[in-house]
Amino acid sequence: MMTIRPSLDLAVIGNGNIAALIDKSGSLVWMCWPRLDGDPVFCALVDGETPNDGYFSIVFDDEQTSTFEQSYLRNTAIVRTVVASDSGAAFSITDFVPRFLRYDRMFHPPSVIRIVEPLSGLCRIRIRLRPRMSAGALRPRPIVGSNHMRFAAEGGSIRLSTDAPVSHIVTEGAFILSRPITLILHADEPLADSIPRVGREFFDKTQDYWQGWARQLNVPYEWQEEVIRAAITLQMCAFEESGAIVAALTTSMPEAPDEQRNWDYRFCWIRDAYFTVLALNRVGATATMERFIHYVTNVIAMERGPNLKPVYAILPEMPLEERTTPHLAGYRGYGPVRIGNAAVDQIQHDVYGSVILAASQMFFDERLPTKGDEALFAMLEPLGMRALALALVPDAGIWEYRDTLSVHTYSAAMCWVACDRLARIAHKLGLQDRAQQWRKSADGLRVEILNRAWSEDAGCFTGRLDSDHIDASSLLLAELGLVKPEDPRFIATVERIGNLLGAKGYLFRYAAPDDFGEPSTAFTICSFWYVEALAAIGRRDEARALFEKVLARRNHVGLLSEDIDPATGELWGNFPQTYSLVGIILCAMRLSKNWEEAR
Repeated sequence: MMTIRPSLDLAVIGNGNIAALIDKSGSLVWMCWPRLDGDPVFCALVDGETPNDGYFSIVFDDEQTSTFEQSYLRNTAIVRTVVASDSGAAFSITDFVPRFLRYDRMFHPPSVIRIVEPLSGLCRIRIRLRPRMSAGALRPRPIVGSNHMRFAAEGGSIRLSTDAPVSHIVTEGAFILSRPITLILHADEPLADSIPRVGREFFDKTQDYWQGWARQLNVPYEWQEEVIRAAITLQMCAFEESGAIVAALTTSMPEAPDEQRNWDYRFCWIRDAYFTVLALNRVGATATMERFIHYVTNVIAMERGPNLKPVYAILPEMPLEERTTPHLAGYRGYGPVRIGNAAVDQIQHDVYGSVILAASQMFFDERLPTKGDEALFAMLEPLGMRALALALVPDAGIWEYRDTLSVHTYSAAMCWVACDRLARIAHKLGLQDRAQQWRKSADGLRVEILNRAWSEDAGCFTGRLDSDHIDASSLLLAELGLVKPEDPRFIATVERIGNLLGAKGYLFRYAAPDDFGEPSTAFTICSFWYVEALAAIGRRDEARALFEKVLARRNHVGLLSEDIDPATGELWGNFPQTYSLVGIILCAMRLSKNWEEAR
């Protein structure tokens, strides 16, 4: 059994191809294979309170462990865990996924490297390598070689190559850790070099890569460590080969105990990914933006239906049909565990604005080597026409209501964004007739949205047109440019939302019951939206105080999930949530003193 109870005290390692989650004890408890959305071959995180398998642990034998210390190596995606026993014995586990330039291209294999080193005392350890396959249905038996063991399944095999005694690992027998050992999980093919040499070389090159990447970031004067950690983690949520950015690395982490809000987030929501690109662009990570724009243009070109979908697989043509697996009990037993996401079949009109917002960077960002042209504009215009036609038509909205359709203010606003940005792009390209037409459409739509979103009874812009429904997404109206932040109606909206949806400094999405009842946890990104809105209307000191409060809820290595329990401060929901990490970056960039002020 696992040594500690499942929690979101997890560190992330990854390379843009695969990612793994490591708990405080150094156990690998979640990893999909052979890519971010693949089969969860390590799935203990979502298999009850005390899983018997689905993990890769390195533990003391018959000794009481007294402490676990875990941290990232500075400015990297490399995690070091120190495990100490009551007797004074201690060893370390250094975990990473290789990522570095090799032969003029990015080397990012599906591979996890674990280097285990004795630190003090007599370390008698056991290694338990217990993968699961086929969504938890299969417990594969190891096939043993001279310096390796492999696990085969229909979806693909994995191999452990090691200079540790293989027989001890196969039998999970105890042995003395008298020297450093290297454990390499990789594709099922021979490793054609010395195992410890590969481990050390890949460690050095991966450390150099991440430190070099972080060195080029444009960071604020304040909260630099928080921003760097968020940016590195966001980068690990970007699938290198296609440019897609997943909403989170996990599936079915419940938003709260005993709730059915258990969703698979290992896919690319165009809306979420745009916000991720925006944050990375603010800190200067433009290559991720370029790859995402390439992904979006592929989505546009390959979409066969009349509407864009709100979510796509990291390979856009892959199906996302939602199902539950009976073989996994769920996080702490809170099932079901879902594979796929039915949101792919929903109608969410904000996607058109998100696509055009992302693509507009090609026309205005001079750092990009390839600029947007009339051909790209011609590809975007039909999306703008679709947005204009659907702006005031009911949809599932930003929160993806499964049984309720309404004309959501945020969706309508994003349709306005599509028209507004197309007007700006056309002007930039010198297409004045098109610019005037899109400006006329945008201006007319803006007037209607603002008139119908404002409620005298509620005293604010509401979440649905012609309604009194209050929704945190209305905090984004100024950021999108639909309304000025100094507009008294927007100021009233910020104050009203803070009073109604705030709870102990955290913000709920909405207060009314939804398809699954009344929400009981605060949605982390909404708290960050509130921070930004407070700053925008001039309440900067209040915004800074609230920002610090939310930052204090990060786990021990500086990461956040989707939701926060206002009563306990505990993290819930899928992890790490890109939306939440985006909030850290955008708020820090907005609130930080500038470098001149700090002198």
